[in-house]
Amino acid sequence: MTVGAETARAHRPGKPVPEGHDPDERGHFGVYGGRFMPEALIAAQDELAAEYAKAQGDPQYLAELDDLLRNYAGRPSLLTEAKRFAEHAGGARILLKREDLNHTGSHKINNVLGQALLVKRMGKRRVIAETGAGQHGVATATACALLDLECVVYMGKVDTERQALNVARMRLLGAEVIPVNSGSATLKDAINEALRDWVTNVDHTHYLLGTAAGSHPFPMMVRNFHKVIGDEARRQVLELTGRLPDVVAACVGGGSNAIGIFHGFIDDPGVRLVGFEPGGHGISSGEHGATLCEGTPGTLHGARSYLLQDDDGQVIEAYSISAGLDYPGVGPEHSYLKDIGRAEYRSITDDEAMQAFRLLSRTEGIIPAIESAHALAGAIKLGQELGPDAIILVNLSGRGDKDMDTAAKYFGLVDESKEESR
Repeated sequence: MTVGAETARAHRPGKPVPEGHDPDERGHFGVYGGRFMPEALIAAQDELAAEYAKAQGDPQYLAELDDLLRNYAGRPSLLTEAKRFAEHAGGARILLKREDLNHTGSHKINNVLGQALLVKRMGKRRVIAETGAGQHGVATATACALLDLECVVYMGKVDTERQALNVARMRLLGAEVIPVNSGSATLKDAINEALRDWVTNVDHTHYLLGTAAGSHPFPMMVRNFHKVIGDEARRQVLELTGRLPDVVAACVGGGSNAIGIFHGFIDDPGVRLVGFEPGGHGISSGEHGATLCEGTPGTLHGARSYLLQDDDGQVIEAYSISAGLDYPGVGPEHSYLKDIGRAEYRSITDDEAMQAFRLLSRTEGIIPAIESAHALAGAIKLGQELGPDAIILVNLSGRGDKDMDTAAKYFGLVDESKEESR
């Protein structure tokens, strides 16, 4: 079952777009977003939206979150200029926003700390989550350990195998990891199982969604928890270079790291916002996860957005070498930004991402997550297009420790015959 039953809270055509960048009161970014969920979950989402709204005006909550971000997560994250890497990008200046240096190794910690504090405020004791590459699962398990919350993480069986290290990390932190065998046994199917759990246990359980997708208020709330990335980066780039970047680049699966850094620059019309989606084996192969480049509007996991679907509206399985990017949907705000022309979206193949993965490792001594390597490959192309006067800011959304098994096999760095004989 794909949870996506429409409720009476669907989009109302012709409704004006609200002021600023927030969705309307029903969670619509233009014609995208909304709340297409089972009735059993509406009360819990209303409760979450109300608690989040109250928390935004509560100095104690904001101070507690700020303290955790600074003294536990390690914010502000660094801004690093990648000079040797930039030699391969037409000489353009490449600046890396180092979310890989956060506690747990990715940007995901920003969102889970904010939501975990809301769980405590709502008096709930149990947290469920889904994860693809494991970054969100590890971050959720970490926050639950810190705040003494029960934690259950759903993960596609395929992803548990290619991200075995992160499964071990989650279990060490005290989380129960449940492999999902249905469908393609990847992120989409893990979300389906998490939603089933939430319907059954909604009275005492919070679904800690890991990306800026899903039904209202998740896209807005997750985006806001990640806005700190863009706010910091904007200040740091100005301090380092004396001007704003020409381009802000980020990888896009569900789109949480991209929407977080984009929002620091969304009111700067001279700054291009470019998201890079997983092109897998190439768009023409049909094996990819380029939802915004190749998808069409539809409804998945509680919201209207671009998604990969066939002519009958059936969801098409996404593919990427990156476990964190093979999702057939995308956050609704990205769909809105695409339609109004504020952000651009391009695709990067597996091979292009892996070459960028190795290039950053060898030129800068930084091993990026394969997700982030899609943005790095995109930055090389952008630099070659724009030339040496350009400044390109890349969100390095996570570190590549978790991807070493995939990378070692891809580049032939291990003797698999000896590994199998052990």
